[in-house]
Amino acid sequence: MAILSTGPIENNPVLGVRPTQQVTIKLVCRDTVDSVMVSIQGYVLSTTRTLYVNEVLNIAANEVVTRDYFANMDAFEFIFTTDSADPEAIGISLWGKQASGQLVDAHRVVEQENTVEDA
Repeated sequence: MAILSTGPIENNPVLGVRPTQQVTIKLVCRDTVDSVMVSIQGYVLSTTRTLYVNEVLNIAANEVVTRDYFANMDAFEFIFTTDSADPEAIGISLWGKQASGQLVDAHRVVEQENTVEDA
């Protein structure tokens, strides 16, 4: 089992508009035989940490899955938990996007930048 975290992501308004209104998460199962189960938990970070996304996905061998979530808040964090003993079996990236769909470079977390937590 692996637990990955984006860590806290600040999304404070600039000239009254937050840079990111939506996040796109891409998950890829690199296992050529077995599927991988992934739990996605998204948290609003304010004076308390509040769960607002709670989804479990079963990703087939060699499958790519994309999910979009609301992110128009001052701060957020995503936690990914996999059932695979092989950390290389799953690839995860998160991309912040403006309302127009334009990527927000400061709010992208690619596979090598996810923080690994002990299970």
